[in-house]
Amino acid sequence: MEVLLEASNLAKSYGARRAVDGVSFQVRAGQTLGLIGPNGAGKSTTVGMLCGLLAPDAGSVRVRGQEVGPGANEAKRRIGLVPQDLALYEDLPAFENLMLFGALYGVPRATRRERAMRVLEQVNLSDRARDRPATFSGGMKRRLNIGAALMHAPELLVLDEPTVGVDPQSRNAIFDILERLRDDGCALVYTSHYMEEVERLADHIVVIDGGKVLADDTPLGLQRRLPSQAALQVELAAMPDLTLLDGLRALAGVTAVRHDGAKLEIGLADAADAMPVMGWLERSGCTALGFATARTRLEDIFLHLTGRSLRD
Repeated sequence: MEVLLEASNLAKSYGARRAVDGVSFQVRAGQTLGLIGPNGAGKSTTVGMLCGLLAPDAGSVRVRGQEVGPGANEAKRRIGLVPQDLALYEDLPAFENLMLFGALYGVPRATRRERAMRVLEQVNLSDRARDRPATFSGGMKRRLNIGAALMHAPELLVLDEPTVGVDPQSRNAIFDILERLRDDGCALVYTSHYMEEVERLADHIVVIDGGKVLADDTPLGLQRRLPSQAALQVELAAMPDLTLLDGLRALAGVTAVRHDGAKLEIGLADAADAMPVMGWLERSGCTALGFATARTRLEDIFLHLTGRSLRD
């Protein structure tokens, strides 16, 4: 796949604070890139520079080789931005909102109406075309916000925390829309501090913290950075003693042991190591009230890379 978006050594400061410090990555056509980091990591500033809303102090952004600079230009026309803050006219019907955004994007009047109706179908709001966003739920407003960014049929959609303040059902509806767009060939840059969202959507992930890129890899590549590739969660009938914990840590395939009272979380080099560990616990006289296995989570990877939780 060819490179669609290229960010090179982006830097941005606000006074003495360096918000973005040498950020570089690429997005290929048809790819979904997850840009993850805690609040204040530099994600929104990076998004502003990607879309040409903020001028970088250093570095550049190019779309299909053309630089995203000040003013209107061809590179910007290839990008659709879904901002974190809703950008809608609450008292203008949904259809008219899209018509207005189409006009702002320069969509010809002859095709604007057809385009607006198609976009309403894409975001599952055809039945609410004549209703005002002021009457919409939070999730419906978020979907219309996505629709506004699709009016000029961009090749790249940049989404800055698009599920803020929505319920799980609405979040899943947004994911379904984005997955269809991706399947149709639209490239996505998705920023979030919710790991489960990025795990569902992204085929490539950039981890950013303190304005710097800490990792740029596929989900599988990131998982391989951790010594634990799986975890075994066990609830024992009694609290384990130090001898048992030390014995667990010495077992082949065990990479980490944590406990909270009688609940154990055992890091494993491979999921296949779970059964031998359970057998050892049984032979050691432990009674397990319940157990579960889990693969390495992106949250664990982020903690490994930064030393703190994503939502800190």
